[in-house]
Amino acid sequence: MKVLLTGNEAVARGAFEAGVTYASAYPGTPSTEILENMIEYKEDLIAEWAPNEKVALESVIGASMAGARTIAAMKHVGVNVAADPLLTIGYTGITGGLVLVSADDPGCHSSQNEQDNRYYAKFAKIAMIEPSDSEESKEYVKAAFEISEQFDVPVLFRMTTRVCHSKGLVEMGERKNVEIIPYKKQPQKYISAPAHAKMLHPIVEDKLVRLEKFSNETELNRIEWGSKKIGIITSGVAYNYAKEVFGDDASYLKLGFTFPLPMDKIRAFSKEVEILYVIEELEPFIEEQMKAAGISCIGKEKISRIGELNPDIVAKALLGIERETVHPDPAQIVGRPPTLCAGCPHRGFFFALSKKKNVVITGDIGCYTLGSAEPLNATDSVICMGASISMGHGASKAFAKNNVDKKVVAVIGDSTFFHTGVNSLIHVAYNNGNTVSVILDNRITGMTGHQENPGTGFTLQGDPANMINIPDLVKAIGIKHVVTVNPLKLKEVETALDEAFAFDGPSVIITRWPCVLKNFSEADIKEFNLSKKQCHVVEDKCKGCRVCTKTGCPAISFDNNTKKAKIDKYMCVGCEVCLQACPFKAIERVGE
Repeated sequence: MKVLLTGNEAVARGAFEAGVTYASAYPGTPSTEILENMIEYKEDLIAEWAPNEKVALESVIGASMAGARTIAAMKHVGVNVAADPLLTIGYTGITGGLVLVSADDPGCHSSQNEQDNRYYAKFAKIAMIEPSDSEESKEYVKAAFEISEQFDVPVLFRMTTRVCHSKGLVEMGERKNVEIIPYKKQPQKYISAPAHAKMLHPIVEDKLVRLEKFSNETELNRIEWGSKKIGIITSGVAYNYAKEVFGDDASYLKLGFTFPLPMDKIRAFSKEVEILYVIEELEPFIEEQMKAAGISCIGKEKISRIGELNPDIVAKALLGIERETVHPDPAQIVGRPPTLCAGCPHRGFFFALSKKKNVVITGDIGCYTLGSAEPLNATDSVICMGASISMGHGASKAFAKNNVDKKVVAVIGDSTFFHTGVNSLIHVAYNNGNTVSVILDNRITGMTGHQENPGTGFTLQGDPANMINIPDLVKAIGIKHVVTVNPLKLKEVETALDEAFAFDGPSVIITRWPCVLKNFSEADIKEFNLSKKQCHVVEDKCKGCRVCTKTGCPAISFDNNTKKAKIDKYMCVGCEVCLQACPFKAIERVGE
């Protein structure tokens, strides 16, 4: 039976069919749906959210050492977090098959960079597989486990946004019952002390030689003969673009097993064609290795290493053809920048914070990154998960040392705090910092689509879980001044900020209110006043000052004809931030 699946759904299905016992991940676009779909098979396997990618991979390594087939999934920048264990298991190898899915994001659709994680396979000296569509995503995952166990090596399974989220027909199969490999103590394999690492390194190099031989023989790397005037070497979704542009007017070496590269097959293919192109997204990973091996080809001198590819880009770059397309009138395009949702609990906090003067605000990864956008203009920096508190501490220390009178506020979300913010706050407490750290607890992992985290009270599989109490955790770290506020109450937020600014030493403010889009739990309904209500503008009282629009709420607009503010009743959820901001009491609450 064939079913229409995204690449992420297909990976989950492939892991199930391959007999996986344990899976772990931290949610991050474009990888999130892999683990979300694995809970469909929770009768046969365990799927868990981890607080960060390093913990996810380490948990998977432990399950592999125990003899089970295991898989970890994360977005490309998440592999940076997991790089410490990754580079070491390249030496130690595995017991049960181990696959690490790296979902790369060419085009920065939801990421702070567009790094090419294929280099991690080369760096870590492990095998790598790249699917081009959903069917390959499922079948290649199954092959990856076989390769992992055959060669005692982790496999990096590199996907990209288009493969992750595009749909294709997938042939469904049955689950393979894989017996767990009996555990045995192997200190020389798994204790990566220097003496053992020195013995393991030559073994790793020998594996790479055997893996390259396999790469030249496997059907994952296949030749499709067409016209021999043009030869194309490609991988991943770029293969689909090449086929759409060139069709039968070219021959293809389609690479699915991309590290180590099949250099003998590449060399033989190159001799059969007149001109050889390498079509790959982002960096010249294949091209560089080919040229280092003395194989002449054309690649990044014609095809950009910036952003996603598509058939139009390939056709223009290699054939000089401008394909027909629709060209919209730029004057008719309305700008729709991303913004915090109507009723977002972060808006009230940022609106209050934006009024503070002489303040540097270090931000983090999450919905609240939008605190930097118009009209709030609050945040000064966003670098990576957990960086807000660490950067804030460093900036505060530098200002103090040089007699610069600036207060530093670090802003981080609840899930991001659990991810790596805890360590940063320990750093602040230990080193006598003097920052204000704000933990925006919206009771869910918001930006990636409402996944559970250690503070929500539930696991990925829907089981009740210990709910980490953030105030207690913060106090245990050593922070003395800890305040919890409702971020939709502006005066409450302003008072908390004033007290924290006046406090000599590190302080923490926790804003606690559920994401407006959250599927409220019974605990949410019991704790928060979530009655249905709305706000509306009393036109006779409105003076057209536009203060309400400065909250950045998308439900509020300004009528240039009447010079009055308007609130869209279909968008407003009655958070009352605009009501509190209005200096003329021209906004009132309606409803229950």
